[in-house]
Amino acid sequence: MKKYKSTTKSRRNMTGIDFRKIVTTNDPEKSLTSGFRREMGRNNRGRITTRHKGGGHKRLFRAVDFLYDKYDIPFTIKTIEYDPNRSGFIGLAVYRDGEKRYVLLHNNAKIGDTYVISENAPLVPGNRLPLGNMVVGTFVYNVELKHGGGAKIARSGGDYVEVLAKEGGYVDLKMPSSEVRKVPANAWASIGEVSNNENRLVNLGKAGRSRWLGIRPTVRGTAMNPVDHPHGGGEGRQGRGRRRAISYYGKPTGKGQKSRRAKKYSNKFIVNRRKVGKR
Repeated sequence: MKKYKSTTKSRRNMTGIDFRKIVTTNDPEKSLTSGFRREMGRNNRGRITTRHKGGGHKRLFRAVDFLYDKYDIPFTIKTIEYDPNRSGFIGLAVYRDGEKRYVLLHNNAKIGDTYVISENAPLVPGNRLPLGNMVVGTFVYNVELKHGGGAKIARSGGDYVEVLAKEGGYVDLKMPSSEVRKVPANAWASIGEVSNNENRLVNLGKAGRSRWLGIRPTVRGTAMNPVDHPHGGGEGRQGRGRRRAISYYGKPTGKGQKSRRAKKYSNKFIVNRRKVGKR
């Protein structure tokens, strides 16, 4: 972690990641980058569908490979790079046949390391293989939910999934949310945990730094008028006036409330629900 001298009030508790000790280049691979338009939480009609998003610094898109469809061809990590679109570090992978792709790195990856995507790959961090070939207790990331579907689970900085059990063509995984879920044994995953595990310790320090990241202010519902939020109104500081807290849209939110649909298609794959509320 990098700390700053308290030259101002906002600098006093501000922290950040010391990228100079980790990142090896500031120039991304040009063939794997492109410009893109961030949606800012709006739909095709311009209506807000996700609040508190907008603004932020302009970003360059890096085409990170989450499909991992080059089997049995080793690749070597040539660079470790910062990606403004995700919290983990990415690396330029050069395959033995000469193709270049960006991949999400595990926490102990170094330049010159060689990995492979194979059913018979050694059980070492960075290699990728089916979950059915993993040993119980292994930490994995970039997890597929079905074979060939691409990495969907555990992609944020410091995240990992634990292999708990194998039975009946399925593997039980403990998710970062503490949920235990069944995933087909032929789904693939990478061994290790995502790089940049100190990301969750960063203290932004000031509101302006959130705005650079594209995060707009969040206003409490109790501070609004009744027309603007179900918690709004009342003389002075009033309670919400209802048993359960709800969102701007009237849906249950926070305080340990369950918000999952009772008939969701994937309920049959969940062994233990995630623990919600205070931990």
